[in-house]
Amino acid sequence: MNGSNSTSSYQGSMLMIVAPSGAGKSSLVNALLKEDAGLKLSLSTTTRAPRPGEMDGKDYRFVAQDEFAQERDQGHFLEWAEVHGHFYGTSKPWIESQMQSGSDVILEIDWQGAQQIRKLIPSVQWIFIFPPSIEALEERLRKRGQDDEATIQRRLAAAHVELTHAHEADYIVVNDSFEQALADLKHILASSRLRSGPSMARNPALLKRLGV
Repeated sequence: MNGSNSTSSYQGSMLMIVAPSGAGKSSLVNALLKEDAGLKLSLSTTTRAPRPGEMDGKDYRFVAQDEFAQERDQGHFLEWAEVHGHFYGTSKPWIESQMQSGSDVILEIDWQGAQQIRKLIPSVQWIFIFPPSIEALEERLRKRGQDDEATIQRRLAAAHVELTHAHEADYIVVNDSFEQALADLKHILASSRLRSGPSMARNPALLKRLGV
């Protein structure tokens, strides 16, 4: 995708989920995916090592830094960014094929990547997940048991920066009650499917009958 491509032919919608680490983004996205077969998760490519329980090709596509750099230079990524010392990228060919075929795509992404995609695809829906408080965010990071103290402090510092970009999002969802946050995401997804671009792309025969 690039600035000259029209998104009016895409039958599917795109949702970007942005949140500080520990806000519950992945848990919400996984729950949403289980309940909606028409929603596809974009598999990010990353240079970081897998966390306990993560699998290559399921949670992320894990690659070496030189391989990532080669694919980046070849224009393979719709967006890419460096986060916490590691590189992340979103596959451009995969996104295009899913949206053209009518699938709705959801991306777990950082604010830098969201800004890049927004410039290329203005119709994308940006959702920011808020924790109920910084204290709750820190508690969740510690309970997760995946990071040392230095990493936790780095993630908390990054959270303060990330939260300053929340005003750029289209929607804010507060993950205080998981059930309510999930319900809010379902409403946003339903609304995105009724936007004029995807709706018109899915119904060419109706448009012809109506003379639109």
